[in-house]
This record gives sequence, structure tokens and C-alpha cells, in this order.
Amino acid sequence: MQFPEALKYTKDHEWIKIEGDVATVGITEFAQRELGDIVFVDIDSKGKPLQSNDIFGTVEAVKTVSDLFLPLAGTVTEVNPELDGNPEYVNQDPYGKGWMVKMSIANAAEIDNLLDAAAYKELVGE
Repeated sequence: MQFPEALKYTKDHEWIKIEGDVATVGITEFAQRELGDIVFVDIDSKGKPLQSNDIFGTVEAVKTVSDLFLPLAGTVTEVNPELDGNPEYVNQDPYGKGWMVKMSIANAAEIDNLLDAAAYKELVGE
């Protein structure tokens, strides 16, 4: 299982890649494995200011629907358009083509609350 060092992680199994005041968010390889085959991604939060841990969308797998939680306070500025017709990208490439949203970061101090790769790896028992 992959745990890219350049990313930060949440206890809810989202990853976040921070580039200046913009961040890209998706779910981890661990999360997509637990969910199974993803058949639909529903994100309707574009343009809405949200707080850390607010729900920004849902991901639907064959047997379950799971909420997606924003790792940091900010505004969703972009939703991955490829997921609309290809939700399987989340399973195939969770840290690449399977990214979900890009967001502006409202409070950079919240980054300190996120897990690094080693802490996330320990959380999931790897």
C-alpha cells in the first residue's frame, strides 16, 4: 500500500496535497480498498466556504455510501471533472487521476492538525 511522503492525511482517510494556498484532496488507497469498487462520486460543494471536517461530498461503492470530509477550512474551487464518467479512477489511481477537489486554504495553521505519512501508516496498522 502506498503512503506518499509529500501528502498529509486525516483520520477519516482523506489525503491532501498542499501547494501554496491551494490544496488538492482525495481519499487514500486504504479508504478505496475498504470501500471496494467505487461507482459514483457526488460533490456539490464547489464555491461554498466550508470548515475543517465539513462534508464536501459523498462516494458511492457497490455496497455503501461514505461521506467525504474536508481536511482544512476553505472553499472548494474545482471538482475533478474526470470522475463524473470515470469514478473507477478513485480505485485505480487514488493519489493521481482519482483526486476529488481542489480548494483554497482559509487557515494555514490547521495544516499542523493533519497526519504525516508515518502517523497515517500507523493509524491504519501498516
